[in-house]
Amino acid sequence: MSPVDDTARFYALLQELEPSTGGKRTLADCDGKMDWPKRGVYFFFEPGEYRSRSSDGLRVVRVGTHAIKGKADTTLWSRLRQHRGTLRPFGGHHRESVFRKLVGEAMIHRDGLTAGADTWGRGDTAPRDEREEERLIERAVSRYIGAMPFLIAPVLDAPGPGSKRRYIERNAIALLSAYNTADTDTPFPKWLGSNSSRERVRRSGLWNNDHVNDDYSSEFLNVFAESIDEMKRTPH
Repeated sequence: MSPVDDTARFYALLQELEPSTGGKRTLADCDGKMDWPKRGVYFFFEPGEYRSRSSDGLRVVRVGTHAIKGKADTTLWSRLRQHRGTLRPFGGHHRESVFRKLVGEAMIHRDGLTAGADTWGRGDTAPRDEREEERLIERAVSRYIGAMPFLIAPVLDAPGPGSKRRYIERNAIALLSAYNTADTDTPFPKWLGSNSSRERVRRSGLWNNDHVNDDYSSEFLNVFAESIDEMKRTPH
């Protein structure tokens, strides 16, 4: 099957998944008191970004998971909370989230932002004065990501290099990426990611930096389908 056919099947699986997990959510409306599975894979869509070839509807622009290293104990919600950012004060910490870092970087280039731009994405930590300078960008990123609908797929396997979550994440990114092929859904010309300084973001059409130029295996769709069936049978 072609990438377009596989992508159409992927979105059909997401459609099958949606009613079983409470439908699409937005991080602006989420908190830790909600019913979150301990582990899973998440799929972010973006308002205004529609599929161009595979099917109808919004396009997935970010795929991610968490706790894939041997003794990692990050929960699904704790990872999503890093992407959402902080509520008091409203903002976030982009050094904890590559997703936030990529979105903020594209905003800096598109909008000509200056305050905090010189230190954005620099280092794993930053002194308080630098973080204060970056706060306006952090707030803009929180608003942008907070409005993106997303779906979660509960996949409760243990952390480790053989994680099913990692397998699904890697192959889903490779399938959805336009980096190596035009035979897939491509971003609209005004997509924010087109302003990124990172070639992998611009060419892939995804807010992902890893796996965008990998080859995918169609077999992962069967694994994903089996995970959805298992999720329906087993309370998370």
